[in-house]
Amino acid sequence: MARSSSVLAGGLLGAASLGGLAFLAPGQSRAQPMQQEVAHAQGFLASSTGTSTSSTGAVQGMAGALAVAGLSVAAVRGASASSRQQGVKPRAAKSVVACRSLAKLKIDGVDLKDKRVFIRVDFNVPQDKKDPNIITNTARIDTALPTIKYALDNGAKSVVLCSHLGRPNGQKDEKFSMKPVAKVVEEKLGRPVKLMNDVVGEEVEAACADPEPGTVILLENSRYYVEEEGKGKDADGNKVKASSDKVKEFRASLAKKKAEEKGVELILPVDFVCSSKFGDDGEIQEGDMSTGVPEGFLGLDIGPKSIEMNDEAIKKSKTIVWNGPMGVFEMEAFEKGTKQMMETIVSVTKDGAVSVIGGGDTATACKKYDTVDKVSHCSTGGGASLELLEGKLLPGVAALDDA
Repeated sequence: MARSSSVLAGGLLGAASLGGLAFLAPGQSRAQPMQQEVAHAQGFLASSTGTSTSSTGAVQGMAGALAVAGLSVAAVRGASASSRQQGVKPRAAKSVVACRSLAKLKIDGVDLKDKRVFIRVDFNVPQDKKDPNIITNTARIDTALPTIKYALDNGAKSVVLCSHLGRPNGQKDEKFSMKPVAKVVEEKLGRPVKLMNDVVGEEVEAACADPEPGTVILLENSRYYVEEEGKGKDADGNKVKASSDKVKEFRASLAKKKAEEKGVELILPVDFVCSSKFGDDGEIQEGDMSTGVPEGFLGLDIGPKSIEMNDEAIKKSKTIVWNGPMGVFEMEAFEKGTKQMMETIVSVTKDGAVSVIGGGDTATACKKYDTVDKVSHCSTGGGASLELLEGKLLPGVAALDDA
Protein backbone atom coordinates (compact mmCIF):
# COMPACT_ATOMS: atom_id res chain seq x y z
CA MET A 1 0.00 0.00 0.00
CA ALA A 2 1.49 3.29 -1.06
CA ARG A 3 2.38 5.80 1.61
CA SER A 4 4.39 8.96 2.01
CA SER A 5 7.99 7.99 2.70
CA SER A 6 11.07 9.81 3.85
CA VAL A 7 13.30 7.36 2.07
CA LEU A 8 14.94 8.86 -1.00
CA ALA A 9 17.65 7.30 -3.07
CA GLY A 10 20.01 8.27 -5.81
CA GLY A 11 23.10 7.53 -7.84
CA LEU A 12 25.97 9.51 -9.28
CA LEU A 13 23.48 10.39 -11.95
CA GLY A 14 21.14 11.44 -9.19
CA ALA A 15 18.79 10.36 -6.44
CA ALA A 16 15.73 8.17 -6.20
CA SER A 17 12.81 7.52 -3.93
CA LEU A 18 13.07 3.87 -2.97
CA GLY A 19 10.11 1.53 -3.21
CA GLY A 20 8.30 3.77 -5.69
CA LEU A 21 11.50 3.86 -7.75
CA ALA A 22 11.24 7.55 -8.60
CA PHE A 23 14.85 8.05 -9.60
CA LEU A 24 16.44 11.42 -10.27
CA ALA A 25 19.60 12.74 -11.91
CA PRO A 26 21.62 15.91 -11.12
CA GLY A 27 21.10 19.01 -13.20
CA GLN A 28 19.18 22.27 -13.28
CA SER A 29 16.46 22.78 -10.70
CA ARG A 30 12.79 22.72 -11.41
CA ALA A 31 10.75 25.69 -10.35
CA GLN A 32 9.19 23.86 -7.39
CA PRO A 33 10.63 21.03 -5.25
CA MET A 34 8.82 17.75 -5.56
CA GLN A 35 7.40 15.37 -2.98
CA GLN A 36 7.27 11.73 -3.95
CA GLU A 37 4.65 9.20 -2.93
CA VAL A 38 6.42 5.89 -2.62
CA ALA A 39 5.72 2.37 -1.49
CA HIS A 40 7.65 0.65 1.25
CA ALA A 41 11.20 -0.14 0.16
CA GLN A 42 11.11 -3.79 1.11
CA GLY A 43 14.38 -5.34 2.07
CA PHE A 44 16.90 -2.54 1.87
CA LEU A 45 15.90 0.30 4.16
CA ALA A 46 13.21 -0.27 6.73
CA SER A 47 10.76 2.54 7.38
CA SER A 48 11.32 4.71 10.42
CA THR A 49 8.22 3.28 12.09
CA GLY A 50 7.75 -0.10 10.43
CA THR A 51 9.14 -3.45 11.47
CA SER A 52 12.25 -4.97 9.93
CA THR A 53 11.92 -7.35 7.04
CA SER A 54 13.69 -10.69 7.01
CA SER A 55 17.18 -11.14 5.58
CA THR A 56 15.73 -13.24 2.78
CA GLY A 57 13.28 -10.54 1.80
CA ALA A 58 16.12 -8.05 1.93
CA VAL A 59 18.18 -10.00 -0.54
CA GLN A 60 15.23 -10.35 -2.89
CA GLY A 61 14.64 -6.63 -2.78
CA MET A 62 18.27 -5.71 -3.34
CA ALA A 63 18.54 -6.24 -7.09
CA GLY A 64 15.53 -4.07 -7.73
CA ALA A 65 16.74 -1.31 -5.42
CA LEU A 66 20.22 -0.83 -6.80
CA ALA A 67 20.68 1.83 -9.45
CA VAL A 68 23.70 1.89 -11.73
CA ALA A 69 25.46 5.25 -11.72
CA GLY A 70 28.72 7.03 -12.37
CA LEU A 71 28.53 7.12 -16.15
CA SER A 72 29.16 10.13 -18.30
CA VAL A 73 28.20 9.72 -21.94
CA ALA A 74 28.75 11.75 -25.07
CA ALA A 75 27.61 11.01 -28.63
CA VAL A 76 30.51 11.37 -31.03
CA ARG A 77 30.73 11.60 -34.78
CA GLY A 78 33.18 9.88 -37.06
CA ALA A 79 34.97 12.92 -38.44
CA SER A 80 38.32 14.30 -37.38
CA ALA A 81 38.95 17.93 -36.55
CA SER A 82 41.10 18.27 -39.63
CA SER A 83 38.20 17.16 -41.82
CA ARG A 84 35.95 19.80 -40.28
CA GLN A 85 38.60 22.45 -40.78
CA GLN A 86 38.78 21.53 -44.46
CA GLY A 87 35.05 22.01 -44.84
CA VAL A 88 34.27 18.30 -45.21
CA LYS A 89 30.77 17.63 -43.96
CA PRO A 90 31.05 15.13 -41.08
CA ARG A 91 29.09 11.92 -41.34
CA ALA A 92 26.38 11.61 -38.74
CA ALA A 93 26.64 8.59 -36.47
CA LYS A 94 24.48 5.70 -37.66
CA SER A 95 22.77 5.61 -34.31
CA VAL A 96 22.63 7.92 -31.32
CA VAL A 97 22.83 5.75 -28.25
CA ALA A 98 21.01 6.37 -24.99
CA CYS A 99 20.50 10.14 -25.41
CA ARG A 100 16.75 9.96 -24.94
CA SER A 101 16.98 7.33 -22.20
CA LEU A 102 19.30 9.55 -20.15
CA ALA A 103 16.87 12.50 -20.01
CA LYS A 104 16.09 11.94 -16.34
CA LEU A 105 14.77 13.98 -13.42
CA LYS A 106 17.50 15.93 -11.65
CA ILE A 107 18.51 15.61 -8.01
CA ASP A 108 18.02 19.31 -7.35
CA GLY A 109 14.38 18.96 -8.38
CA VAL A 110 13.61 17.06 -5.18
CA ASP A 111 13.17 18.31 -1.62
CA LEU A 112 15.83 16.39 0.37
CA LYS A 113 15.11 18.07 3.72
CA ASP A 114 15.05 15.46 6.53
CA LYS A 115 15.01 12.60 4.00
CA ARG A 116 17.09 9.44 4.21
CA VAL A 117 18.96 9.26 0.89
CA PHE A 118 20.18 6.01 -0.66
CA ILE A 119 22.89 6.37 -3.32
CA ARG A 120 24.01 3.49 -5.51
CA VAL A 121 27.56 4.63 -6.20
CA ASP A 122 30.36 3.09 -8.24
CA PHE A 123 33.21 2.63 -5.76
CA ASN A 124 34.68 -0.32 -7.68
CA VAL A 125 38.09 1.31 -7.47
CA PRO A 126 41.41 -0.19 -8.61
CA GLN A 127 43.55 -1.53 -5.78
CA ASP A 128 47.23 -2.28 -5.46
CA LYS A 129 47.91 -5.82 -6.66
CA LYS A 130 50.10 -6.62 -3.65
CA ASP A 131 48.23 -4.66 -0.99
CA PRO A 132 44.47 -4.29 -1.65
CA ASN A 133 44.26 -1.81 1.24
CA ILE A 134 45.88 0.73 -1.09
CA ILE A 135 43.56 2.36 -3.63
CA THR A 136 45.61 3.33 -6.69
CA ASN A 137 43.05 5.67 -8.28
CA THR A 138 40.27 7.47 -6.39
CA ALA A 139 38.57 8.94 -9.50
CA ARG A 140 35.32 7.04 -8.98
CA ILE A 141 35.11 8.20 -5.38
CA ASP A 142 35.93 11.77 -6.40
CA THR A 143 33.13 11.69 -8.99
CA ALA A 144 30.56 10.68 -6.36
CA LEU A 145 31.50 13.32 -3.78
CA PRO A 146 29.54 16.25 -5.31
CA THR A 147 26.28 14.25 -5.22
CA ILE A 148 26.89 13.09 -1.64
CA LYS A 149 27.76 16.60 -0.50
CA TYR A 150 24.76 18.06 -2.31
CA ALA A 151 22.40 15.75 -0.41
CA LEU A 152 23.98 16.58 2.95
CA ASP A 153 24.19 20.31 2.27
CA ASN A 154 20.51 20.36 1.34
CA GLY A 155 19.28 18.92 4.60
CA ALA A 156 19.27 15.16 4.03
CA LYS A 157 18.89 13.35 7.34
CA SER A 158 21.32 10.65 6.25
CA VAL A 159 23.06 9.21 3.20
CA VAL A 160 23.45 5.46 2.65
CA LEU A 161 26.07 4.47 0.07
CA CYS A 162 26.07 1.11 -1.69
CA SER A 163 28.66 -0.28 -4.12
CA HIS A 164 30.28 -3.45 -5.35
CA LEU A 165 34.04 -4.01 -5.31
CA GLY A 166 35.85 -6.58 -7.43
CA ARG A 167 34.36 -10.01 -8.02
CA PRO A 168 33.85 -11.96 -4.78
CA ASN A 169 31.43 -14.21 -6.69
CA GLY A 170 28.70 -14.12 -4.08
CA GLN A 171 31.06 -15.03 -1.23
CA LYS A 172 31.89 -12.89 1.83
CA ASP A 173 35.59 -12.59 1.15
CA GLU A 174 37.48 -10.15 3.40
CA LYS A 175 39.83 -9.40 0.48
CA PHE A 176 36.95 -7.58 -1.20
CA SER A 177 35.75 -5.65 1.84
CA MET A 178 34.78 -1.98 1.48
CA LYS A 179 37.01 -1.05 4.45
CA PRO A 180 39.73 0.68 2.35
CA VAL A 181 37.02 2.56 0.46
CA ALA A 182 35.32 3.70 3.67
CA LYS A 183 38.61 5.15 4.89
CA VAL A 184 39.19 7.18 1.71
CA VAL A 185 35.57 8.40 1.51
CA GLU A 186 35.77 9.55 5.14
CA GLU A 187 39.01 11.44 4.49
CA LYS A 188 37.70 13.14 1.36
CA LEU A 189 34.25 13.89 2.75
CA GLY A 190 35.62 15.32 5.97
CA ARG A 191 33.12 13.55 8.19
CA PRO A 192 32.72 10.07 9.75
CA VAL A 193 31.58 7.23 7.49
CA LYS A 194 29.96 4.26 9.23
CA LEU A 195 30.84 0.99 7.50
CA MET A 196 28.27 -1.77 7.95
CA ASN A 197 29.27 -5.41 8.33
CA ASP A 198 26.66 -6.49 5.80
CA VAL A 199 24.60 -5.29 2.88
CA VAL A 200 21.13 -6.40 3.98
CA GLY A 201 19.48 -7.82 7.07
CA GLU A 202 18.11 -6.65 10.40
CA GLU A 203 21.33 -4.99 11.59
CA VAL A 204 21.59 -2.90 8.42
CA GLU A 205 17.91 -2.02 8.48
CA ALA A 206 18.10 -0.93 12.09
CA ALA A 207 21.14 1.28 11.45
CA CYS A 208 19.45 2.94 8.47
CA ALA A 209 16.00 3.32 10.05
CA ASP A 210 16.55 6.40 12.22
CA PRO A 211 20.19 7.56 12.17
CA GLU A 212 21.49 10.80 13.65
CA PRO A 213 21.13 13.80 11.31
CA GLY A 214 24.07 14.05 8.90
CA THR A 215 25.00 10.37 9.19
CA VAL A 216 26.86 8.77 6.26
CA ILE A 217 26.64 4.98 6.04
CA LEU A 218 28.55 2.71 3.65
CA LEU A 219 27.19 -0.80 3.14
CA GLU A 220 29.51 -3.75 2.66
CA ASN A 221 30.26 -5.11 -0.82
CA SER A 222 26.95 -5.71 -2.61
CA ARG A 223 28.55 -8.54 -4.59
CA TYR A 224 28.85 -10.54 -1.38
CA TYR A 225 25.40 -11.66 -2.52
CA VAL A 226 25.02 -13.56 -5.77
CA GLU A 227 21.63 -11.87 -6.23
CA GLU A 228 23.33 -8.55 -6.98
CA GLU A 229 24.98 -9.69 -10.20
CA GLY A 230 23.16 -12.91 -10.92
CA LYS A 231 26.25 -15.08 -11.18
CA GLY A 232 29.03 -16.50 -9.03
CA LYS A 233 30.79 -19.81 -8.60
CA ASP A 234 29.64 -23.30 -9.55
CA ALA A 235 27.95 -25.78 -7.20
CA ASP A 236 31.32 -26.85 -5.77
CA GLY A 237 32.47 -23.28 -5.17
CA ASN A 238 35.03 -23.41 -7.98
CA LYS A 239 35.47 -21.03 -10.88
CA VAL A 240 34.89 -22.53 -14.28
CA LYS A 241 37.98 -22.37 -16.52
CA ALA A 242 37.94 -23.24 -20.21
CA SER A 243 40.48 -25.72 -21.59
CA SER A 244 43.10 -24.58 -24.10
CA ASP A 245 41.20 -26.42 -26.86
CA LYS A 246 38.02 -24.55 -25.96
CA VAL A 247 39.92 -21.24 -26.02
CA LYS A 248 41.20 -21.96 -29.54
CA GLU A 249 37.70 -22.98 -30.61
CA PHE A 250 36.26 -19.79 -29.16
CA ARG A 251 38.83 -17.58 -30.89
CA ALA A 252 38.15 -19.26 -34.21
CA SER A 253 34.41 -18.89 -33.77
CA LEU A 254 34.71 -15.26 -32.71
CA ALA A 255 36.69 -14.34 -35.79
CA LYS A 256 33.94 -15.75 -38.03
CA LYS A 257 30.98 -13.91 -36.47
CA LYS A 258 29.92 -11.63 -39.28
CA ALA A 259 32.99 -9.44 -38.78
CA GLU A 260 33.72 -9.18 -42.48
CA GLU A 261 30.04 -8.59 -43.27
CA LYS A 262 29.88 -5.70 -40.78
CA GLY A 263 33.17 -4.19 -41.87
CA VAL A 264 34.74 -5.00 -38.52
CA GLU A 265 38.39 -5.95 -38.16
CA LEU A 266 39.15 -8.13 -35.16
CA ILE A 267 42.72 -7.70 -33.92
CA LEU A 268 43.79 -10.31 -31.40
CA PRO A 269 47.26 -10.56 -29.82
CA VAL A 270 49.71 -12.79 -31.68
CA ASP A 271 52.61 -12.64 -29.21
CA PHE A 272 53.07 -12.00 -25.52
CA VAL A 273 55.55 -11.37 -22.71
CA CYS A 274 55.60 -14.07 -20.05
CA SER A 275 57.10 -14.38 -16.58
CA SER A 276 57.72 -17.22 -14.18
CA LYS A 277 56.07 -15.20 -11.39
CA PHE A 278 53.71 -12.29 -10.86
CA GLY A 279 56.40 -9.72 -10.19
CA ASP A 280 59.29 -7.78 -11.71
CA ASP A 281 61.90 -10.27 -10.56
CA GLY A 282 60.73 -13.40 -12.37
CA GLU A 283 62.28 -15.11 -15.40
CA ILE A 284 60.91 -13.41 -18.52
CA GLN A 285 60.31 -15.14 -21.83
CA GLU A 286 58.47 -14.22 -25.01
CA GLY A 287 55.88 -16.44 -26.64
CA ASP A 288 53.63 -16.45 -29.69
CA MET A 289 50.71 -18.43 -31.07
CA SER A 290 53.00 -21.26 -32.16
CA THR A 291 54.73 -21.72 -28.81
CA GLY A 292 51.99 -20.64 -26.44
CA VAL A 293 52.70 -19.56 -22.86
CA PRO A 294 55.51 -21.73 -21.44
CA GLU A 295 54.53 -24.25 -18.77
CA GLY A 296 54.57 -22.62 -15.34
CA PHE A 297 54.67 -19.07 -16.77
CA LEU A 298 52.12 -16.25 -16.83
CA GLY A 299 51.23 -14.05 -19.80
CA LEU A 300 51.58 -10.49 -18.43
CA ASP A 301 51.80 -8.25 -21.50
CA ILE A 302 51.37 -8.27 -25.27
CA GLY A 303 54.45 -8.63 -27.46
CA PRO A 304 56.04 -6.29 -30.05
CA LYS A 305 54.11 -7.66 -33.06
CA SER A 306 50.79 -7.15 -31.25
CA ILE A 307 51.83 -3.63 -30.25
CA GLU A 308 52.59 -2.83 -33.90
CA MET A 309 49.21 -4.20 -35.03
CA ASN A 310 47.38 -2.11 -32.43
CA ASP A 311 49.29 1.03 -33.45
CA GLU A 312 48.34 0.60 -37.10
CA ALA A 313 44.66 0.18 -36.24
CA ILE A 314 44.59 3.20 -33.91
CA LYS A 315 46.26 5.47 -36.46
CA LYS A 316 43.52 4.65 -38.99
CA SER A 317 40.71 5.37 -36.51
CA LYS A 318 38.73 8.57 -36.02
CA THR A 319 36.97 7.37 -32.84
CA ILE A 320 38.63 5.17 -30.21
CA VAL A 321 36.96 3.59 -27.18
CA TRP A 322 39.56 1.90 -24.99
CA ASN A 323 38.51 -0.35 -22.13
CA GLY A 324 41.19 -2.46 -20.45
CA PRO A 325 45.01 -2.27 -20.37
CA MET A 326 47.18 -4.52 -22.52
CA GLY A 327 49.11 -5.97 -19.60
CA VAL A 328 50.16 -5.51 -15.99
CA PHE A 329 51.29 -1.93 -16.62
CA GLU A 330 51.85 -1.32 -12.90
CA MET A 331 55.07 -3.32 -13.32
CA GLU A 332 57.73 -1.75 -15.54
CA ALA A 333 58.62 -5.04 -17.22
CA PHE A 334 55.04 -5.47 -18.46
CA GLU A 335 53.92 -1.93 -19.29
CA LYS A 336 55.09 -1.64 -22.90
CA GLY A 337 51.82 -2.69 -24.50
CA THR A 338 49.70 -0.32 -22.42
CA LYS A 339 52.17 2.57 -22.49
CA GLN A 340 52.60 2.44 -26.27
CA MET A 341 48.85 2.26 -26.84
CA MET A 342 48.38 5.30 -24.60
CA GLU A 343 51.04 7.27 -26.46
CA THR A 344 49.49 6.43 -29.83
CA ILE A 345 45.97 7.34 -28.68
CA VAL A 346 47.21 10.67 -27.28
CA SER A 347 48.94 11.37 -30.59
CA VAL A 348 45.87 10.72 -32.77
CA THR A 349 43.68 12.67 -30.34
CA LYS A 350 45.97 15.65 -30.79
CA ASP A 351 45.45 15.31 -34.54
CA GLY A 352 41.65 15.40 -34.18
CA ALA A 353 40.48 11.88 -33.31
CA VAL A 354 37.94 11.33 -30.53
CA SER A 355 39.19 9.10 -27.71
CA VAL A 356 37.16 7.71 -24.81
CA ILE A 357 38.91 5.91 -21.97
CA GLY A 358 36.80 3.70 -19.70
CA GLY A 359 37.33 1.24 -16.88
CA GLY A 360 39.07 1.49 -13.53
CA ASP A 361 42.45 0.11 -14.59
CA THR A 362 42.51 2.01 -17.89
CA ALA A 363 41.70 5.24 -16.06
CA THR A 364 44.52 4.41 -13.65
CA ALA A 365 46.85 4.07 -16.63
CA CYS A 366 45.78 7.58 -17.69
CA LYS A 367 46.69 8.82 -14.23
CA LYS A 368 50.06 7.03 -14.26
CA TYR A 369 51.05 8.44 -17.65
CA ASP A 370 49.51 11.86 -16.95
CA THR A 371 47.18 11.71 -19.96
CA VAL A 372 43.75 12.37 -18.40
CA ASP A 373 43.65 15.81 -20.06
CA LYS A 374 45.20 14.55 -23.29
CA VAL A 375 42.31 12.32 -24.35
CA SER A 376 38.76 13.39 -25.22
CA HIS A 377 37.11 11.79 -22.19
CA CYS A 378 38.24 9.59 -19.31
CA SER A 379 35.17 7.81 -17.90
CA THR A 380 34.67 6.21 -14.50
CA GLY A 381 32.47 3.55 -16.08
CA GLY A 382 33.78 0.10 -17.01
CA GLY A 383 31.73 -2.69 -18.53
CA ALA A 384 28.53 -0.69 -18.04
CA SER A 385 29.91 2.02 -20.34
CA LEU A 386 30.40 -0.51 -23.11
CA GLU A 387 26.88 -1.87 -22.63
CA LEU A 388 25.49 1.65 -22.83
CA LEU A 389 27.36 2.33 -26.07
CA GLU A 390 26.18 -1.02 -27.38
CA GLY A 391 22.62 0.20 -26.91
CA LYS A 392 21.65 -2.14 -24.09
CA LEU A 393 19.08 -0.98 -21.56
CA LEU A 394 20.75 -0.48 -18.18
CA PRO A 395 18.19 -1.36 -15.45
CA GLY A 396 19.48 1.29 -13.05
CA VAL A 397 19.27 4.02 -15.67
CA ALA A 398 15.89 2.80 -16.96
CA ALA A 399 14.48 3.08 -13.43
CA LEU A 400 15.23 6.80 -13.25
CA ASP A 401 12.27 9.15 -13.74
CA ASP A 402 12.21 10.80 -17.15
CA ALA A 403 12.70 14.55 -17.11
